[in-house]
Amino acid sequence: MTIEDSYKYCEKIAKEHYENFPIASFFIPKEKRKYIYSIYAYARAADDFADEKGIGDKEPRLKLLDEWNCKLINASNGKADEPVFIAIKQTMKDCDIPIEPLENLLKAFKQDVIKKRYNDFDEVLQYCVNSANPVGRLVLMVFGIHDEKYFALSDKICTALQLTNFWQDVEIDMRKDRIYIPQEEMKSYGYSDKELFDKVYNDNFVKLMKFQVERTEGLFQDGKALIKLISGNPLTHKLARELKLIWLGGMEILKSIKKADYNVFKFRPEITFRDKLKLFYKSGLSIN
Repeated sequence: MTIEDSYKYCEKIAKEHYENFPIASFFIPKEKRKYIYSIYAYARAADDFADEKGIGDKEPRLKLLDEWNCKLINASNGKADEPVFIAIKQTMKDCDIPIEPLENLLKAFKQDVIKKRYNDFDEVLQYCVNSANPVGRLVLMVFGIHDEKYFALSDKICTALQLTNFWQDVEIDMRKDRIYIPQEEMKSYGYSDKELFDKVYNDNFVKLMKFQVERTEGLFQDGKALIKLISGNPLTHKLARELKLIWLGGMEILKSIKKADYNVFKFRPEITFRDKLKLFYKSGLSIN
């Protein structure tokens, strides 16, 4: 495939998958979208290896992820013969992207295969370092930003987005025998793994989830300054609006969880078309 064909292939993958949060919407300048699509396609395939290939059998999934990592290393060295990696190779070159954030994503996917419980919140945060934070850093690098101050704020937002996904998908993750709610915190709120799998909805569970949601909201607020920082640069002003749309989307999911009184067993919050229109409007208002 040519580089152009490879980018179109990645775009097709991105547009075929439903996400609560926008993927390279038209706020992103057209010349940058192909880079975002390539990163998404790379991560999407690896995530599918972790979640869908050989369910119940770790080794085949880990092998696929190892092979994906080898292809990434080859791409970083200028060698690629598959569309996703032809696109990734060019993206790394054009945007001066190192291999580390892309490899960190694979570390998180491997962790999903082998680790099913998290003892404390620090362990969950460490997972987010590999699973979510690289995405924000990669997007900033696509726009020529390699500043640690910006990365630190991006990490707050991306961690909050990952946690939001955990809280909306509690019931879905249970089907894969995964619990991202810290074990220590479940114990401190008097709630057990057995109750979780039995979908026991009681006061203890409400208090536990309320704590998770409020802490996540705090992380969103801690990272919000990034939106204003990048809005002042003509080269990244449109990215600021995209980021605000994503930020608002995450907060909307948390709001929906609260509105459902934290009963994520019966209700999985999603952003409806009507919600998207509202968020789209809000994203064009003041950055503050």
